[in-house]
Amino acid sequence: MLETLLSTTNDIAPLVLRITLGIVIFPHGAQKLLGWFGGYGFKGTYGFLTSQAGLPGVIAALVIIGESFGSVALILGLLTRFSAISIAIIMIGAALLAHRQNGFFLNWFGAQKGEGYEFHLLAAGLAIGVAITGGGAFSLDQIILQAL
Repeated sequence: MLETLLSTTNDIAPLVLRITLGIVIFPHGAQKLLGWFGGYGFKGTYGFLTSQAGLPGVIAALVIIGESFGSVALILGLLTRFSAISIAIIMIGAALLAHRQNGFFLNWFGAQKGEGYEFHLLAAGLAIGVAITGGGAFSLDQIILQAL
């Protein structure tokens, strides 16, 4: 089972996909976990997700951990498939629960109540692609698998 989880090729395309997704998701995770980039940190985000968004505490914690540590894991290519699937689930959940009512488009011009779900759809698509291909070239998954 570990071999299936870590398996990948030495291709560059999965590398580009996972690095891109990791870099894009990292600031969002850092907002939620550390309060960086104008975020509220773990306590504030957890409080919002449990009280305002109505998520159970375990799910709220998993969202915060998934975005923060999952993005770093993607950049490193560590447990790439698991991290990518986790981020895909988080993005699909955010699109359906928090952004669907705002329509498809991001709020580029401040003309709508909130952000649409186009970002989440793109991130989920990237994540699913990474989950299918694995970490690709220069991934820790590849190094670990060779050591086994």
